[in-house]
Amino acid sequence: MGTYTLKSFGKQTDYMTVVREMDDGYVVRIVRDADGYEDVTTDYISKALFDSCIRTGYITKVAASVEAVTA
Repeated sequence: MGTYTLKSFGKQTDYMTVVREMDDGYVVRIVRDADGYEDVTTDYISKALFDSCIRTGYITKVAASVEAVTA
């Protein structure tokens, strides 16, 4: 599915990578960079919530060239 940026405050850039697709949702890995400290979380997000986040611009797909650097 790919890598996405999360809408965040200030200069902070947070990323979410879809690790696995399931019937009703996705397992995602979220990496938040706070002043050089990485907070990595693995979580579940339903397909309905994922689609809503795409529609509202809360998450945005990252271009393939940037995706290779973040992996």
